[in-house]
Amino acid sequence: MSLLIAFDSTQQALRAEMLLEYADIEIDICPTPKEITAGCALSIAFPAEALSEVRRIISSEQVMIRGLFRKNCTGYEEIMV
Repeated sequence: MSLLIAFDSTQQALRAEMLLEYADIEIDICPTPKEITAGCALSIAFPAEALSEVRRIISSEQVMIRGLFRKNCTGYEEIMV
């Protein structure tokens, strides 16, 4: 299962992409789903197994995100950062 990071700015999305790639986390840049209200059209999908490392990087590097999301049968639900 993959999780999704949504952002309020393209600058933060690109910064997160660079940091996560540098940490060798497998990511995919994708359009932000319409169910998620965010200021940026880009989101980053990543494997659920990498959640703790992604959280660590987001926190330590002070990346501003809209939220972390998991897809369920009715759309997307936010998970706690």
